[in-house]
Amino acid sequence: MTDTDLPLIRHWIDGALRDSSSGRTSPVFDPARGVVAKRVVLADRSDVDAAVASAAAAFPDWSETSLARRQTILFRFRELLNERKGELAAIITSEHGKVLSDAGGEIARGLEVVELATGFPHLIKGDHSENVSTGVDVYSIKQPLGVVGIISPFNFPAMVPLWFFPVAIAAGNTVVLKPSEKDPSASIWMAELWKEAGLPDGVFTVLQGDKVAVDGLLTAPEVRSISFVGSTPIAQYIYETAAKHGKRVQALGGAKNHMLVLPDADLDLVADSAVNAGFGSAGERCMAVSVVLAVEPIADALIEKLTERIGTLRIGDGLRNPDMGPLITGEHRDKVAGYIDLAIADGASVVVDGRGIDVDGDEAGFWLGPTLIDNVPTTSRVYTEEIFGPVLSVVRVASYEAGVELINSGRFGNGTAIFTNDGGAARRFQHEVQVGMIGVNVPIPVPVAYYSFGGWKQSLFGSAKAYGIQGFDFFTQEKAITSRWLDPSHGGINLGFPQN
Repeated sequence: MTDTDLPLIRHWIDGALRDSSSGRTSPVFDPARGVVAKRVVLADRSDVDAAVASAAAAFPDWSETSLARRQTILFRFRELLNERKGELAAIITSEHGKVLSDAGGEIARGLEVVELATGFPHLIKGDHSENVSTGVDVYSIKQPLGVVGIISPFNFPAMVPLWFFPVAIAAGNTVVLKPSEKDPSASIWMAELWKEAGLPDGVFTVLQGDKVAVDGLLTAPEVRSISFVGSTPIAQYIYETAAKHGKRVQALGGAKNHMLVLPDADLDLVADSAVNAGFGSAGERCMAVSVVLAVEPIADALIEKLTERIGTLRIGDGLRNPDMGPLITGEHRDKVAGYIDLAIADGASVVVDGRGIDVDGDEAGFWLGPTLIDNVPTTSRVYTEEIFGPVLSVVRVASYEAGVELINSGRFGNGTAIFTNDGGAARRFQHEVQVGMIGVNVPIPVPVAYYSFGGWKQSLFGSAKAYGIQGFDFFTQEKAITSRWLDPSHGGINLGFPQN
């Protein structure tokens, strides 16, 4: 099959699919087969301008659309997404490689934010103080920003966009989404679902592309804010460039998440949790546990339990219901596998080597099995860098204090967890650790939708977290009005209920 015979994934502009004027495309792989299954168009500047212009043209009407009408569309989108989530899960698995159950879980967490957004009238209402001075009232109102840009990563092609665009749209903004070029189809599927739900054309736009599209959104004057999730170097670039161009920025960066295991912990629970959190989605999660800090003398027993559980995992094509699927590209697989060689060179012990494993899938797929490495030096790049793959490191520490010191000395502060049966230790940990999201006997502490998601240090640039109350604050701007009226007014008689 030639490139011209492959399905072509296009932009979504003005409520319809649109070709690119650039003539450039990028391959979209089936990771379980190791072949190019589709191609996606890559935007040039004229495509960026068209996408932004469409969103800007749609903003005045959408921002003036009644809350009741917006809410009706959001409820309809939620119902359609819930009814047809199996379709979306299959698309995610085919392009990302994660197993169907994991893709379904991603959608479920995104649905939480949609459900939060359906209650937006309560979350964007202002305050009112009567008679602050004689005959004077002060009140506030919240209004949308305008056109907002979202740049999402490959590891969660549905969930991460769903962290942002339901909130932005509910608040009255119009959205230009730039998905990852590695798995772009989920965004087009959601765009079509919005149209079916009754969203006006131009309110939700999908701009396919690479750095050209990203830089176009970062510099376009009409784009008022940027929301981003990805690696720390890119997050820093996004934040600095967008802020320099006068935009609000949510820039969530990378992570190196630790699980601190105290000697009193239930090691069976710890082993199950570490395997789930370390190898789910092939480790391609910013909230994956990649380092287990084992407070001695439990490390040997924990290593044994981890090894037993890893040995039961079935690796294969995500459509065949295995435990873990492939990595997203061959290039990324090779990069992750290189850390195993690096660990050996640095004196660590590879307990389970995920290279060259038997898989339930095509041999050409981008496979790397769960890998367990013991005695990882804290000076090694295996410890200090975000690997973003199925590599779990064990670092032995002498005490609770030594473990917390290691966590706090790192440059990331995204997520962490403590496993213990000591309530006092858990309470002390949540107070002392310098990390934004903390689990107590919970390995992946992603907050539910009515809280907000975001880390500390180099895991978050700027102060704006995703979804929750902070999400609505980010996508609105507040006005404070001081008012005095000398005479009452009368609007006439109307005995019916107003509608829409």
